[in-house]
Amino acid sequence: MELIRLIHNVRFDTPLGILLSTPLTVACLILTVWSLVPAIRGRVDNPFLIWVRLTWVTLLLPGVTGILLALGGQKVASATDAGGGVTRYGFPPDPSRNGEHWMYVAFVLLSMYIIEMLSRGRWVDPRVGLRLLPLVAFFMYGCAFMIGRVAVFPGSTPGT
Repeated sequence: MELIRLIHNVRFDTPLGILLSTPLTVACLILTVWSLVPAIRGRVDNPFLIWVRLTWVTLLLPGVTGILLALGGQKVASATDAGGGVTRYGFPPDPSRNGEHWMYVAFVLLSMYIIEMLSRGRWVDPRVGLRLLPLVAFFMYGCAFMIGRVAVFPGSTPGT
């Protein structure tokens, strides 16, 4: 269980703080910037698709380990009292953050699926779909950012 928790809790201590705090947020930010290229060119190159697959990996590794932790009775750190009425990050626990954490994970998963479909031209004409890629990727980065934020900081109902 400790190995699963270690894989799930990979975080970067960067000068930019929470903006690039996890491998998922870094991968989503790179994908957001890179998605401008297919939007401008009107076609998707193989390196972009490879990066999309790597972004899937950075989503699924903590996602699967998070599911395993949830099945083991664990909750997100901001919802768990680590003793003394505070979380392991020193804030009051907020149990409502556990549901928010899962909601943002679902949004990132849905965004990844939409990016796959738009980059392959399955739903709409590729010229239209590729123009939507940066918007979907930026939304996904925002959700990935919120996954990390919700895991650390309490919301508007701490202690309830």
